[in-house]
Amino acid sequence: MNKIRNYDKAAIKKADSDHHFHPFTDSKGLDNDGGARVIVRGEGCYLYDIDGEKILDGMAGLWCTNIGYGRDELADLAAEQMKELAYYNTFFKTTTAPAALLAEKLCSLLPDNFNHVFFSNSGSEANDTNLRLARTYWQHVGKPSKKIIISRTNAYHGSTVAGASLGGMSGMHKQAGLEIGGIEHVMQPYWWGEGGDMSEDEFGLHAAKEVEKKILEVGADNVAAFIGEPFQGAGGVIIPPKTYWPEINRICKEHDILLICDEVIAGFGRTGNWFGLETFGIEPDLMTMAKGLSSGYLPISATGVSDRVWEAFYKAGDDFNHGYTYSGHPVASVVAMRNLEIIEEEGLVEKVKNETGPYLAKRLEELKDHPIVGEVRSVGLVCAIELTNDKEARTRFPNEGRAGTVCRDHFFKRNVIMRACGDVMVASPPLIATKEEIDLLIDTARECLDATAKDLGVM
Repeated sequence: MNKIRNYDKAAIKKADSDHHFHPFTDSKGLDNDGGARVIVRGEGCYLYDIDGEKILDGMAGLWCTNIGYGRDELADLAAEQMKELAYYNTFFKTTTAPAALLAEKLCSLLPDNFNHVFFSNSGSEANDTNLRLARTYWQHVGKPSKKIIISRTNAYHGSTVAGASLGGMSGMHKQAGLEIGGIEHVMQPYWWGEGGDMSEDEFGLHAAKEVEKKILEVGADNVAAFIGEPFQGAGGVIIPPKTYWPEINRICKEHDILLICDEVIAGFGRTGNWFGLETFGIEPDLMTMAKGLSSGYLPISATGVSDRVWEAFYKAGDDFNHGYTYSGHPVASVVAMRNLEIIEEEGLVEKVKNETGPYLAKRLEELKDHPIVGEVRSVGLVCAIELTNDKEARTRFPNEGRAGTVCRDHFFKRNVIMRACGDVMVASPPLIATKEEIDLLIDTARECLDATAKDLGVM
């Protein structure tokens, strides 16, 4: 167990309140709540705050600490690499050994037609890269009018200007600077919320056809790509009907549209396969990877580039005028490489597929009888609980988002982290989670649902 430094709690809280501008946070509301909870240590699936409270991290940080916290060997490896070569760039005909070896390793895990990767530092940056790659690809093959990217409402593809524009989060689009041009949004494959009287299979085809409808509306000669997450994570773990992705594959091929698969959350074992594309049968041309690539230990992301796209850039014989100071950072690369080796050595992908994923699904089913639960859904080690005021009508409580916030706060009080995406409670524990930790997560969920129902006047 690592020793916790002797922090001055009051000084840390004051420094945070006075100077730290938090992402996705109402700063005034945070101050009114007494400030941020200060996390000082992590071990396995647990976090410890400055008051010594032990917290089960049911969200793996931000969907990313796949191998859990406190892996000393990653810290030691990072220190060793820093002493040897702390940094150098990958511009101007130069590389580093860790970047080259990580690229090779990643390509060994990707589909056979993916043999190159482009490194960035976050999923947002990788999706910025994808936008540039897709539009430039069509320039290189003599179809420069193909610039439009089609995405989905309620999708999340990052928070940079390009990433947020590619995403379909209305709250983000209302803020200044969004969205950039040439991006169209269509309906999400969200049967519980938008399927009406259709069966799930019928709705999956219907939602996919909306992509084709948009292609025909704007003209296939103007569309560069369709981008989608295998399941929509921040949107509320929206798992599409099984008919959806095969139809998307067909549509993209028929209309000669690149398919971008955003694996930022789904990748590296989350769904019980190395990538969500295997779980859902997706056939992409570009892939976005981050989060589980290093289990969050250091910032790094990558775009997987199919042979089709790579060959167009190679034949063009021209610079791709894009990249980042820290693309392929040697310390991040060496840590990511070891993280992937740990996932392999400990059989975490297989564990999720054969053991903990099915167990989570089984335990989750027990919550379906709760009066405010409309649906439960999971794939691998990620899940969602829909909060509803009417199971049959599939409707929300008044003031949408309030029920989720109330429920989330009950989890917070019980030292278990489950996230609220509107009125959907979601969880994504580290891949090392045991059945006992899944029990704690679901048993706590039952308690929090009871408390939330009481607060909302249902029980």
